Amino acid sequence: MVNAFFGTFDLAALAIWSFWLFFAGLVFYLQRANMHEGYPLEDEAGNPAANQGMFWLPEKKTYKLPHGQGDLTVPNELTDPRNVDLPLKKTTPNNGYPLEPTGDPMIDGVGPASWVMRKDVPELDGRGHPKILPMATLKNFKVSAGRDPRGMDVVAGDGEVVGKVVDMWVDEPESMVRYLELELDGAHGGGRRLLPMQLARIGWLKPKVYVHSIYGKHFANVPTTKSTTQVTKLEEDKICGYYAGGKLYADIEERLESQI
Repeated sequence: MVNAFFGTFDLAALAIWSFWLFFAGLVFYLQRANMHEGYPLEDEAGNPAANQGMFWLPEKKTYKLPHGQGDLTVPNELTDPRNVDLPLKKTTPNNGYPLEPTGDPMIDGVGPASWVMRKDVPELDGRGHPKILPMATLKNFKVSAGRDPRGMDVVAGDGEVVGKVVDMWVDEPESMVRYLELELDGAHGGGRRLLPMQLARIGWLKPKVYVHSIYGKHFANVPTTKSTTQVTKLEEDKICGYYAGGKLYADIEERLESQI
């Protein structure tokens, strides 16, 4: 018996071309699905970018958020309202070059000190409870290893003592310290501020907490929290951005220029 069709048809070619067509369709689908958030693209000034890429925006999709947080429909084409008048200027006419702050970058939240307009609500764990809480409210937590920083003086990057550590804020499901809570003295603004644990160094020879990124004069402007027992995602972004921005902007002469 002779099969006239398959007798002259290349099944191997059919298999490989079918694979390539499937793979191309998969790339197309995944790329458009990836564009539900972060698109349409914007330039450095917050304006719609001239080149939006070869793929067009996907259809809107609605996600049901857990723990009664409502629905989220994307793409929603929302942008940070601060983009209307950012305190930045171009250093060259061309795109892709660094922007220069026109004010106080640590206060304005631009450059390395930048933050995004996240939701002003606490991050939740799998049970719908706030993840990050002061250790004073967590009866089952204690310091089991290392040196307990509570009660230690806090030393800024310029050597000034700005206050003391009064508590630690713990990521309960992860069982790790996220922030140190500081009580500032009157000369440095007073009140309480949070310090990201990653930017604090606990001394071994001397019982002190050292903060390299900012100087004593900067602590009064560290963003605060509206609650004494919770920190929101927006507040976290502002706090972390402020300390991180100090790595470059705390001392314009010593840190902003090239280092040898």
